[in-house]
Amino acid sequence: MQTTERHPTHSVVFGYVLWIFGIFGAHRFYFGKSLSGLLYLCTLGLLGIGWLVDLVLIPSMEREASRTYTTGPFDYNVAWVLCTFLGAFGIHRFYLGKIFTGALYLFTGGLFGLGIIYDWLTLNEQVHNANCESHGWK
Repeated sequence: MQTTERHPTHSVVFGYVLWIFGIFGAHRFYFGKSLSGLLYLCTLGLLGIGWLVDLVLIPSMEREASRTYTTGPFDYNVAWVLCTFLGAFGIHRFYLGKIFTGALYLFTGGLFGLGIIYDWLTLNEQVHNANCESHGWK
């Protein structure tokens, strides 16, 4: 029987911290579930019911994210913290080596806030792509 070693890319603990704000979909965005994150944002966590159900689903969301996304020099947790708290300054983009768009965010308030929303929808893919490039994969 052959086993594959799993390298976690996302943190269950961080997921539970975000779950506290999950009524707005934060934990779902973090685990790469952008569409349901938007749904939670618009419906207040499916009127709180979906938010409560997610309390038991977070470990499986972490496992799925770890199977989907690649580990590497760019840490998903660091990118999410930087985007969440310093996104308007483009610090998360500088972290990922995107100097031009980082500077653009710095001088435009994260492209007037819209860029930050875009990054919440695509940040996992951005980190995944940066990690793949660091491994020499395309």
